[in-house]
Amino acid sequence: MQKEGKVVPLATTLDRGARAPSPCLPVLLLQVRDKAALQLRQGLQALFDNADDTLFEMADKASDRLDQNLYFEAMRDLRLKRKSIERGFLDTFYEAFARIGQCDALASMVNAQLALHSPMLERSLAVQAMVERVQSREGFVLEQLNLRFETLLELDIEVARNPLGPGSLCGFFLQAGRDLGVGTNVKLVLLKLFERYVLRDLDLLYGEANQLLASAGVLPELLPAPRRRAEDRRHIARRAPSNPALHEPGADSAGQAFFSALQALLAPSRGRVAPRLQTLSAAQPISTDDLLRLLTHLQHYVPAPGEPDDFKLGQQLEQLLLRVSVRSGTRRRIATADEDMINLVELLFAFIQADDNLPASLRGLIGRLHIPLLKVALIDKGLLSRASHPARRLLNEIAAAAIGWEVEGDGLRDGLHLRVERIVQRLLNDFSEDCELFSELLEEFLLFSQDERRRNELLEQRTRDAEEGRARTLLARQRVQQALNLRLRGQVLPQVVVQMLVQAWSQVLLLAWLKQGEDSQAWAEGLATMDGLLASIAPSADPARLLEQVPGLLKALREGLAGVALDSAATREFFLLLEQLHLRACGGEPDFDEALVEARVEHDIVLAIADEATHAPCAPLDDQEPALRQVERLRLGTWVEVMDDDEPLRCKLVARIDSHDRFVFANRTGLKVREWNRNGLAVALRRGELRLLDDGLLFERALEAVLEQLRVQQA
Repeated sequence: MQKEGKVVPLATTLDRGARAPSPCLPVLLLQVRDKAALQLRQGLQALFDNADDTLFEMADKASDRLDQNLYFEAMRDLRLKRKSIERGFLDTFYEAFARIGQCDALASMVNAQLALHSPMLERSLAVQAMVERVQSREGFVLEQLNLRFETLLELDIEVARNPLGPGSLCGFFLQAGRDLGVGTNVKLVLLKLFERYVLRDLDLLYGEANQLLASAGVLPELLPAPRRRAEDRRHIARRAPSNPALHEPGADSAGQAFFSALQALLAPSRGRVAPRLQTLSAAQPISTDDLLRLLTHLQHYVPAPGEPDDFKLGQQLEQLLLRVSVRSGTRRRIATADEDMINLVELLFAFIQADDNLPASLRGLIGRLHIPLLKVALIDKGLLSRASHPARRLLNEIAAAAIGWEVEGDGLRDGLHLRVERIVQRLLNDFSEDCELFSELLEEFLLFSQDERRRNELLEQRTRDAEEGRARTLLARQRVQQALNLRLRGQVLPQVVVQMLVQAWSQVLLLAWLKQGEDSQAWAEGLATMDGLLASIAPSADPARLLEQVPGLLKALREGLAGVALDSAATREFFLLLEQLHLRACGGEPDFDEALVEARVEHDIVLAIADEATHAPCAPLDDQEPALRQVERLRLGTWVEVMDDDEPLRCKLVARIDSHDRFVFANRTGLKVREWNRNGLAVALRRGELRLLDDGLLFERALEAVLEQLRVQQA
């Protein structure tokens, strides 16, 4: 029996808050519980990250405004209750483990959670289908885990009562979300997301738990689970005929020819991998199959992110070869062609690790794929010659999707980061020699990235529309300013008229220009009314004619001011003062009022626009300035990196407003973060405050750079 303990990790205790101490459980079971809780928590975070995107898309596609509002309310409710649902789920999960020895109590708790929502037949059927899918897919490893739990606790435990079983996990999720004020449709969507982001990765959870218990001596004699799930094999078999990229005729021969041409360039690097063995002429080369087995063994020891990275592939291979040599009694080395491939892939990954076009976090994750990609290159040299190769495409797609990654302020990882982490871990855990796994992961990642790309493109389009509308507003403002300055600049006019034209009538003109354009009748009538007002307050030689024109002028003024919702008291006061001005224009003596005092308009009128960006004045640049020519060649979608308070900010060009000389940049989610004019952007480039990122295909860039490096070394 294992040593028992009541100690719970401090971080875990703080995370889930104060609760009553758990009954005595074996230390091994506590370790399994805590590892599982960490993975489940990551799955829930991915679920909620993507739930917001999914509900946003559903709201966007909704044909009814009421449905749209329901989805937006569901998004708001989910954001507010996200933390409490995560905490409630984990609380119930820990409680289920605490009662794992009380079979009746655990069974009643799980049944109560599932029965809590049983009146909703559709939801119950959805849960039942989810559980059955997991059972058919992971039933073997779950049975093994259950047997090890029974041995550890010396109790009989039904699979349905296991806290890590799919039925229990669904019950925990339903229990945690019971207070969500959302409709049935939204709850069904959340259940589907729970299956996609939590239940789908239970194979990893069960595999790690079984490995931990077996390593500690709990039923180590049980046969390991099959390398590939039966359902996955059927899925791949069905899909294989429709994926001709894997079976292109002559693809491998083309790759072999390409690699053979490279071997002369790689020759100077020979002997660096396992140097103590490669230089021995009497040593016999191991087969590629044996080398693949050694690499499969080593890939399980690749350091995780954040761990000390003292893992050197050459040293590790040398140690294994020495061990093989001692065991077989014959000196063994790596075959020349295989060594050349090891050196080539090492150069490719050295380029990737040094490529500052990629976020640092992405470089660290891709670096963990060194051994899996090396194995693919040894198995299928078409990786080097075929752009459509699934492993090559997967690497390129991950790099393209993550070029705009930013570090979250609270240290949390977003859904994309978690997705890439799972892909990397899946390859390290499961990839042996079947390259079809890359096709499966590529298909899943493309579905994920396409959904995210559609949402981001929608937000980018809204940003573009808003910026184009804002640019049009600024252009309209310039036209109104020109019209006002043409009529008022240098004139001696009553203050009340100048104030009304600048503060109120300018808005009438602005709306006319924006709604109907500069050639419209509304714009012409607005200018004519302004001209009529200015003419009506000047001394008149023909008072009778002025009196005939005043009623039409007053009507036009009232209609225009009503359209901009001017305060009624201010409107009434203006017309009273205007009456006094008309009396004076006809030769009468108006009552004295400070607002009737005249003053010269000496300065240009500048209208204020809310939320107008300001730019520091830039000295004009020569048209031949290299940075300015670089700005002229910028295309929409170009990614840049800005040094923002010593923290790099990645954003891309989403709008180029030539009419107002503005370049608008947004982050990966489509939110506007920066704006420059043409000269300002060129100056930022010249000073190194901003740099352009190369978003070309990662594998192609790496291969091209390595070839150039090898040619230079040979020359």
